[in-house]
Amino acid sequence: MPIVHIELLEGRTDEQKKSMVQEVTEAISKTSGAPKENIHVVIQEMKKEHYAVGGVLKSELN
Repeated sequence: MPIVHIELLEGRTDEQKKSMVQEVTEAISKTSGAPKENIHVVIQEMKKEHYAVGGVLKSELN
């Protein structure tokens, strides 16, 4: 049972996340041979205030 964890910044639409989950599931199934119904995908969205690159919060860059 593959479990895929995806961490990303908030702001994607439900449609974008749905498409992402479908494509990731397809890729994992194709490369591992696991049936799609056994593949679990967990999306964790982070606030831009909770993520930084190079010492700068992403919320400060927009």
